[in-house]
Amino acid sequence: MDVVIAGGHGQIARQLEQLLAARGDRARGLIRNPDHAGDLEAVGAEAVVCDMEAENDLSRFVEGADAVVFAAGAGPGSGPERKQTVDLGAAVKLIEAAKANGVRRYLMVSSIGAGDPDGGSEQMRPYLQAKHDADVALEESGLDHTIVRPGMLTDDPARGTVTASAEEQRDQVTRADVAAVLGACLRADNTIGKTFVVVQGDTPVEEAVAAI
Repeated sequence: MDVVIAGGHGQIARQLEQLLAARGDRARGLIRNPDHAGDLEAVGAEAVVCDMEAENDLSRFVEGADAVVFAAGAGPGSGPERKQTVDLGAAVKLIEAAKANGVRRYLMVSSIGAGDPDGGSEQMRPYLQAKHDADVALEESGLDHTIVRPGMLTDDPARGTVTASAEEQRDQVTRADVAAVLGACLRADNTIGKTFVVVQGDTPVEEAVAAI
């Protein structure tokens, strides 16, 4: 499988890239900073320099892909404007690029709370609204989509077990386990058209994804 990952230098993205490479898939990570290319190559991925904010058309960056994964984000230190241009704007550009290339499969790394942005704190609301709007755009795109909403992310080692549910649950989850869930979703057609929350739990990742 040939997978293009937007936000290719992010922590979840790099762990997904390593997972894909290890199982023989092709992982192409879109990065803004060419200095990060070596980090992707170190985990077996191909680095593709692409500033998603500056590019109006991302079509050429996803040519030949079987699936795309949106794992980009403006980051916690950015203002509301960049939440709109990255968390929402870049996600929509990737939707358009996928459709232009006939790439049916699209995985979105969203956020817990994105289903109800108004329920978030004043500080979090611009981020949650951007994520919410990106999720809606994907749901309405007609693509074979899966929207994964992780709980509070940690850098702890992978547990290999999670809880995956359509019900909103407030808990932590490791970035490594989120990457594993994404990797499993790429092979699980039962997740197409589904939106679900992932937090720590006791169910093996593959089993949790198969039960979505």
